[in-house]
Amino acid sequence: MKRLLSARTLRGRLALMALATGALWIAVLTIVFNVALDKRLHGQADEVLRTRAEAVAATVEAGPDGRLTVREPTEDQALDSGVWIYQGTRVIEKPPSAPAGLRQQADLLAGHRDEFADTTGPGAWRLYAFPVEAGSGGTPAGTVVTSVNLDPYRSTAGTALVGSVVLAVLLLVTVYLLTRLVVRRALRPVTAMSAQAARWSEAGTPERFGADGRPAELASFAASLDALLDRLAAVLRHEQQQAAELSHELRTPLARITAETDWLARRPRSAEEQHTSHQAIANAAATMQQICDSLLSEVRTRGSRIPGRCSFPGLAHRLAQHSAAQHPGAPAVTVEYEGEGEAASIGVSEPVAERILMPLLDNARRYATHTITLGCTAEEGRVTVYVSDDGPGVPDSFAGALFEPGRRAHPEDGHDGAGLGLALSRRLARAAGGDITLAGTGSGARFAVTLPAG
Repeated sequence: MKRLLSARTLRGRLALMALATGALWIAVLTIVFNVALDKRLHGQADEVLRTRAEAVAATVEAGPDGRLTVREPTEDQALDSGVWIYQGTRVIEKPPSAPAGLRQQADLLAGHRDEFADTTGPGAWRLYAFPVEAGSGGTPAGTVVTSVNLDPYRSTAGTALVGSVVLAVLLLVTVYLLTRLVVRRALRPVTAMSAQAARWSEAGTPERFGADGRPAELASFAASLDALLDRLAAVLRHEQQQAAELSHELRTPLARITAETDWLARRPRSAEEQHTSHQAIANAAATMQQICDSLLSEVRTRGSRIPGRCSFPGLAHRLAQHSAAQHPGAPAVTVEYEGEGEAASIGVSEPVAERILMPLLDNARRYATHTITLGCTAEEGRVTVYVSDDGPGVPDSFAGALFEPGRRAHPEDGHDGAGLGLALSRRLARAAGGDITLAGTGSGARFAVTLPAG
């Protein structure tokens, strides 16, 4: 429902944007049209005044004494309407009837040349003064003033204005409706794709849209949605892997706590035995806390270097002692390293380095026959830690899937591993700016852990 409302809102906003743009252009065009029409009508009125004035002036003759004589044509009613003839400032011909304001404006134009004027009183009139010349010398002998009523022109302009406004409103309504229709049809596949993406992301299905057979715009949109779905699927897979790895790492100390608790509950124990069991439970709980802190630290710092620093000799001896104490019947861990002190300094914190190496040591202890070796070589800018055993080694057919979560070379060997330890070690090492590789196959397994130098 929210998606439908969003689509409707988008359609409405696009339609309103188109309406606003169309309204702006139509308003500009309407204004330009009416201004041009008004100017054209005024030009036509001026042309009528000029033509009539020239026609009336052709009927006026100036005598030798400068007196004007008007030759009356056969049909002069059209010429006499709204026409004044002046000799100087004295009117010698005037229309039978004219408003007082119009007559006063005509008197003011007497003696002027090629001049237009408009009345300011009731009604709308425009006047034009045309000179009457005496002889060929161009000496003005009088003035012909013509007038025309502007009401018809203004009525035409008003009608055109109303018509253009009505047409503009109709155009705007048409643009709005067409825009909504076009946008609705254009967004229909987008809405369907969004609904499908939501269903797929919730169900975790692997379907994708693909860009084949789609327009360029929808192909790009489909590719973006596919990338989003891939990222969501990767996040879900990572969360599942993170939970599985956490469960895998917590299994051993939790089993130790369960065993010690059962051992204490079965029958009374001496004070020394109780103290030993309590200490074992406390150590296992501390180990669980350390595991949680290490894994959560990896999650928080993913994409950036995990800060910290530790010394390989101290870390290696502590891991060897821990292995001997926890697994007294397993082969002992032999520590080998070149250099001393700062020469074997690792650029990650000790808890993170321990979480990287512990799955490798557990794997070596599980398959070793007599020896487990924890070695180190230091180079410029990096430290390589080697974990090796003298067991059967990694089968060549399984080497490619060695670090895949949940994969085991021998699922039927009877141990309770889930195949997550090596994957976790590599992910922690890469988060720290390093990596883990299988250094050799065949007799015995040898893993190389590359980490930045401290």
